[in-house]
Amino acid sequence: MSLDILEEFHNPELCRKLLDQLSAELEGELRFMEVCGTHTVAIFQSGLRSLLPEGIVHLSGPGCPVCVTHESEVNAFLDLAERDDVIIATFGDLMRVPGHGGRNLKAAQADGARVNVIYSPFDALKLAAENPDSTVVFLGVGFETTAPTIAGTMIMARQQRLKNFRVLPFHKTVPEALAALMDDVQTRIDGFILPGHVSAVIGLEPYRYIADKYQRSAIVTGFEPVDILQSLLDMVRWRNEGTPKVTNNYTRIVADEGNKKAMSVMHQVFQPGDALWRGIGMIPGSGLDIREEWADMDAKREFGITIEEVPPLPGCKCGEVLKGIISPEQCPLFKKACTPAKPVGPCMVSTEGSCAAYYKYKVD
Repeated sequence: MSLDILEEFHNPELCRKLLDQLSAELEGELRFMEVCGTHTVAIFQSGLRSLLPEGIVHLSGPGCPVCVTHESEVNAFLDLAERDDVIIATFGDLMRVPGHGGRNLKAAQADGARVNVIYSPFDALKLAAENPDSTVVFLGVGFETTAPTIAGTMIMARQQRLKNFRVLPFHKTVPEALAALMDDVQTRIDGFILPGHVSAVIGLEPYRYIADKYQRSAIVTGFEPVDILQSLLDMVRWRNEGTPKVTNNYTRIVADEGNKKAMSVMHQVFQPGDALWRGIGMIPGSGLDIREEWADMDAKREFGITIEEVPPLPGCKCGEVLKGIISPEQCPLFKKACTPAKPVGPCMVSTEGSCAAYYKYKVD
């Protein structure tokens, strides 16, 4: 796609026209939730949030992978890091995510744990090859976006006959989480801006139930201002007509059927399982467990890891933020005890977290 075409998605005149149409056609209040950390940042960074008509309420959902990683899962990371025979391989955004008591991988590393920050799952294979006397455990965190790559890494590890490579699988799947949110009596969501990256893998079909069962619209959307405004206008119009839809407004990247090859690789290695989400709790079928055929690479099985809920971090309202019940500034710790320099909760840790976005971009 040429840069000239991409520039049209930032066209100020077109944005103003869409905003005027939104104001003219909005009937009552519309509470929409974006379900992607990249959308969170895009909405703030572009200034859209401050320009939206008063009746349109923006909610940030559980679309930041490290934000929804449960305290109990972080505790499992820390327990593994304490083992002398284990090397942890992880993406850098997990390093400061707090577990119970606020401890994190960065602190464990400072205390001597062998925690390596890598930039691709395939880097973990090199680490395993260079350390044959240790078990390298890659921390499998994220949504359907990263799961195919990690499945491919496991396939490559088997091809290379690496016997000391393991994955600790804590992946989560988006469609099941959206159903849990709509079933929660505390939430009020009129429609969803669906994640572009996840949808590029899974397509539209897994979201169809949102319109069929819950009578809400859900739109796969790009990350540019025109993308977002056009999707909000569609959402307003469909609600006015009483015809909720699940549709794809990001056709330049996302195919309705998704990426069948990526899905095939993911399903070759993983199968649905239950998963804990920070702030939401256990959601049946919202995780990805390693299949029996790949059990030799499953760190959960090898090290007997079991996950149980622990109390949330004292004072931290990250869970309520992830469900769209409160905004970050309604948390008593926001900008006080909790800042990007000294985060208490994961929503302030990640650059895609709602609290970090509010802190950086919101003008009081």
